[in-house]
Amino acid sequence: MKVILFGATGMVGQGVLRECLRDDGVEGVLAVGRSSTGRTHPKLRELVRKDLFDFGAGGADLQGYDACFFCLGVSSAGMSEADYTHLTFDLTVGWAQALARINPAMTFVYVSGAGTGGKAMWAQVKGRTEDALLALFPSAYMVRLGMLRAMHGEVSKTRWTRIAYAVFKPLLSVAQGQAGGEKAPTSVALFDQGLLQVLQASVTGLEPQRAYVLALSPRPDGGGSLEPLAVFTTNPRRDRQSSMRLARSGRSCVERTMCSAGTW
Repeated sequence: MKVILFGATGMVGQGVLRECLRDDGVEGVLAVGRSSTGRTHPKLRELVRKDLFDFGAGGADLQGYDACFFCLGVSSAGMSEADYTHLTFDLTVGWAQALARINPAMTFVYVSGAGTGGKAMWAQVKGRTEDALLALFPSAYMVRLGMLRAMHGEVSKTRWTRIAYAVFKPLLSVAQGQAGGEKAPTSVALFDQGLLQVLQASVTGLEPQRAYVLALSPRPDGGGSLEPLAVFTTNPRRDRQSSMRLARSGRSCVERTMCSAGTW
């Protein structure tokens, strides 16, 4: 299998690149971005373009690939809807349309975000982006990441994200559910595109491998009108990361509350 990777220098892209280069089933990787990855490997080729909105650049270089991992993304913090749409929807769909013309049978994997499709501006833009991608390819997968834990030295290019990970690093070990037994804590981490928009919840006594809804209540006793935040699956009897496959409206999505770079 030959793979095209966008965003190989970002935190998610670094993990994806590492796994692609380690996987014997991947014979070649073309990294497309504004800057070089700084890596050398027999399977790795690079297509450096300062203007990533030039979708016609390198058409011949894009031929013959089986899959694309699109890991480019920016935070919406401090951005207008128009600017965020340009850097999220326009950029992603522009390249997707170019790739669909060149490799119509390609599998397209888009790294989205937990909460996509919600009421927030960024969630609406991400939702429109997912819809457009699902309409372009016969096989398209939307990976909605929650909080990502770097396992092999992956570093975010965004300053506030690096600060956030330094501040909340002690909490990440909780989300792995280190305790054993049937009542091992299940932790849910929601990271909603902002430095302070982090919610960490840990519960015990739930049945293992069951789906639950994390929701906000206006009352201390949990009554009243609930605002659902996320659906999650409790840990198995033995320690494993929780995950849930989400299928609705014909979408192919993977919603994960906690992921490890290089393993998701």
